[in-house]
Amino acid sequence: MNRREFLHLCGGLFLISQLPERAYAHFAELADEPISLKEVKRLKIAVGASAPIRVLHISDTHLTRVDSRDNERKHTLAASRSKAFPMAEQYLDAAVRYARERDLKILHTGDMQDFVSEANLDFIAATFATGDWYTSAGNHEFSQYVGGAKENAEYKAQSYDKVQAVFPNDLTVASRVINGVNFVAIDNVYYYVTAEQHAAVKREFERGLPVVLLCHIPFYTPKHCLDALTRHQGRTSYMVATPPKVIEDFRRDPSSAASETYRSRAVSYDIDQPTYDFYDWLKEQPQLKAILCGHMHEFFEEQFSPTAVQYTVGANYFGYAQEIEFV
Repeated sequence: MNRREFLHLCGGLFLISQLPERAYAHFAELADEPISLKEVKRLKIAVGASAPIRVLHISDTHLTRVDSRDNERKHTLAASRSKAFPMAEQYLDAAVRYARERDLKILHTGDMQDFVSEANLDFIAATFATGDWYTSAGNHEFSQYVGGAKENAEYKAQSYDKVQAVFPNDLTVASRVINGVNFVAIDNVYYYVTAEQHAAVKREFERGLPVVLLCHIPFYTPKHCLDALTRHQGRTSYMVATPPKVIEDFRRDPSSAASETYRSRAVSYDIDQPTYDFYDWLKEQPQLKAILCGHMHEFFEEQFSPTAVQYTVGANYFGYAQEIEFV
């Protein structure tokens, strides 16, 4: 029995009793002064559902928990990173309460945790045990120390099994059919999609149902790309399948040592043909009705294809969410 299954069996009160001491203070504080989500965008999206599907879409929570099982370096990291996300747990709790009060399923599109820690994984497992969740992975899901390593398949493999064990669905490619709509989740956390993932997603489309795609990183759309480049001083787009010409123009840091070239955003975006093949194929699929994603920490909506808009949700740690009715 894995950690997630154990926590599901034990029930709510027992779950809370198993959390580290810091959790008690968290729950007590919330009981005295619960906060509400800061901004909830309400959307109605026509997808051809057999009955309405009501969800709360959140992303980018960035939990920073550690306890005695985590090493000193993790504790130092948590002390630093928690300053960037001081209200992460409170706004996650607010999202869970919001969904529960309105009987909404919760879609979380990545970066539930800021880095891998035993305390984070336990808290995530407990959280997923308390509602109806469906997820896609974020790049921070597999981050050991937030930087200092080249993020690729080999790096992800170091923590993949441990992370996967606490999530409610497969993180590479998953499918969940609700009221005649196929919600397909895909891992694109390092700016690529593999040929194997493409084949798996294609099989889902071949089922003939309307599809809502969940992923962490937005796929390239021109207006969103321009907005990201402007906000990040030309260093990066933070988008999957960014055109090669745009990538080549990413501003590089001339002071970086040769050994540090992997840190360059232009290097991390490999010109990866399977990714562009998937992107081109996806844009041509009439069954695609919407893409839900995060990563940017700000709201953005843009037409992705003739039949689908890409909806990027603001960060959960800011108190942002989308309440969506699929009809």
